[in-house]
Amino acid sequence: MEQAMNNTRWHRYVWRTILLSLTLWVSGCIQTTEQPTLKQDSDTTIPPSEVMVGAAQLDAYLPLLHGQRVGLIVNQTSVVQLNDGSSIHLVDVLLKHDINVVKVFAPEHGFRGNKGAGEIINDNTDPTTGLPIISLYGKNKAPSQAMLADVDVLIFDIQDVGVRFYTYISTMHYAMDAAAQYATKMIILDRPNPNGQFIDGPVLDLRWQSFVGMHPIPLVHGLTVGELAQMIKGEAWIESANALDLTVIPVLGYDKSMTYTLPIPPSPNLPNANAIQWYASLCLFEPTVISVGRGTEHPFQMLGHPTIKLPVSSAHSMQTPISLPYSAPHPKWQDTAIASLLIHDYPQPIDGFSLDLLIEVFNQARQQQLVLITSDDFFDKLAGTDTLRRSLLAGDSAASIRASWQEGLNTYKRTRLAYLLY
Repeated sequence: MEQAMNNTRWHRYVWRTILLSLTLWVSGCIQTTEQPTLKQDSDTTIPPSEVMVGAAQLDAYLPLLHGQRVGLIVNQTSVVQLNDGSSIHLVDVLLKHDINVVKVFAPEHGFRGNKGAGEIINDNTDPTTGLPIISLYGKNKAPSQAMLADVDVLIFDIQDVGVRFYTYISTMHYAMDAAAQYATKMIILDRPNPNGQFIDGPVLDLRWQSFVGMHPIPLVHGLTVGELAQMIKGEAWIESANALDLTVIPVLGYDKSMTYTLPIPPSPNLPNANAIQWYASLCLFEPTVISVGRGTEHPFQMLGHPTIKLPVSSAHSMQTPISLPYSAPHPKWQDTAIASLLIHDYPQPIDGFSLDLLIEVFNQARQQQLVLITSDDFFDKLAGTDTLRRSLLAGDSAASIRASWQEGLNTYKRTRLAYLLY
């Protein structure tokens, strides 16, 4: 059975490769727009120009949109990179090709990606196109029946980072659920996972299911959004899964063994590849008194606190978090100088998720008899279980903690085989 699946994926790859020459000239003649550039690390080996994201494969999905009323779930990453290094947003691509785009749905951080974490996104109108922008990160997490009444096809095209609590995949889940219920077709335009080579961390216990953890998958799941969408449908993680008309347009020229650096920051506090690689490990400090660098030049690239002695294996510096309207309106320890551990020289997580810093900081807090966690509930929702928190508070070793989630990881790895595209 596995060999048959591999053959099928090979045939799909060959067919998509044939389409490459047919679509490159189309994207090459489209009007370009400026986008923020992700800071590149020196060890990047696969530039974005060497893969072709789903959104760039116009011949593969434009025929599915003619004569249809189209809704888009997009943000600032929903662009097609052109050969000259410039880019054009998917909205502009579709309008240029006379596709009837009727509305845009905005996830966390907003349509332009300029809202801070947790900020409520309000409905508004795009000043450039006049399209209505409907928030999916406010009172509504899912499109309602009324919102989809004038939508025949719903397209999801957002860059993910391969971490379970990154909320774009939760938005995709709710959109798929609504599309299945209200007979709306769903198209996923796939993009590479910058942490795609990793599978690590505890598998979500559904007792801790929330918007920062919707699926029984590991903390670092090793799937693209297209693969995860297929898994959500195939494992019936949404109601009426069998009724969902789902199409995934895979990435051309992509393999998960690649080191792939994103061309555009996926959200305000993940400005470079280093932050993206450390995000899974450092985000668990969010429900604690430790700063992860929001409001500084080092978001998700540092740990800081006024009094807790942080690990001494790397150089320290003084950082002062300040209010930054587009990334950190109310950062932890705002306007307070904090001794900080910068992690740019710290060993990268080998498996995608590092326990070392968590264990060291928890041990330091215990020795100083300081309360570290400010919200047990939020910590457990991020971790997907309460056992990690209990193990850290008890001073358990990394080996014993990792052993506790191996059975769940092995089951997950077997299940995901049916949904892999790369």
